[in-house]
Amino acid sequence: MQKTSSRLLSLLSLLQTRRDWPGEDLAERLDVSPRTVRRDMERLRELGYPILTFKGPAGGYRLDAGTRMPPLLFDDGQALALAVALQTAAAGTVLAEDAARALATVRQAMPPHLARRIDLLHITALRPPHRSPAHLDGQVLADLGRAIGACEELRFDYAGDLDTAAAQRRHVQPHHLVTWHDRWYLLAWDLDRGDWRTFRADRIRSRTPTGPRFVARDLPGGGIGDFVTNRFRGSHGATTEWPCRGEVVLHLPAAEVAPFAHDGTVEPLEGDRCRLTIGSWSWTALAAAIGRFDTDIDVIGPPELAAAFAELAARCAHAARIPRPDTGPAR
Repeated sequence: MQKTSSRLLSLLSLLQTRRDWPGEDLAERLDVSPRTVRRDMERLRELGYPILTFKGPAGGYRLDAGTRMPPLLFDDGQALALAVALQTAAAGTVLAEDAARALATVRQAMPPHLARRIDLLHITALRPPHRSPAHLDGQVLADLGRAIGACEELRFDYAGDLDTAAAQRRHVQPHHLVTWHDRWYLLAWDLDRGDWRTFRADRIRSRTPTGPRFVARDLPGGGIGDFVTNRFRGSHGATTEWPCRGEVVLHLPAAEVAPFAHDGTVEPLEGDRCRLTIGSWSWTALAAAIGRFDTDIDVIGPPELAAAFAELAARCAHAARIPRPDTGPAR
């Protein structure tokens, strides 16, 4: 049986993986009795975690959103993944300064054995030589995401050269946040121009309050990935026309996927997930490229991509077979 502190850590990890957990399922996962699970839930509540109990045939628990941040607990794998993501983000991305400060804070809270592993890990994130990193206030992303989720019209100043004195005032219906070549863009319906537009998030200066609510429009010409790719191909120069393009949902935050998406598009989703649209020269190569993100993958389409994942899985299973030792000819 796990020690109490280790068990609480495992319990928190489980509570964050899905919304509701029956008590019997948690007890089975942790190899303890339901009574022990109830005691552990009380300990978590004492630490400040908003644990809710719901009724039902078996009863269960839920980790609710709280009004304050309780102490965060990570196991070794989660702490290492967090540090790697922050170090990558600190290497020249739009949130570089905030990521560097967050990494220093996380590093100070780590136990010595994990801190040493992080100190030995040096990540160099290369950027195209013609692209200078753009500074982006994380609050801008949060404000845009909130307006998108609430379907509220936005008014903001938009400057092509980051000169706020020469900024143009825009009035839009925000629809999606996407990343393209390590930059964040807002996809919105421009009410003054009567057309779809993309805006670099680092050039947006939000005005408050937000406007009235609206009914979201349907994007023309397919999904978000195809729409944004076509827009950028026409206005930002030619991009590779991949013969195979697919769309998946990755169970990772968009900020962790974006630095490695290359010419793919990334859209944040709820629950620390994101939608990735990306291309390659073959379906198998595309499946392998997506698989490198080392997380759960939900294929949206097309069917050829799902078939490529099945083929790749079969090949990997064949490669993972342990050869039987040669015992010589039978006697």
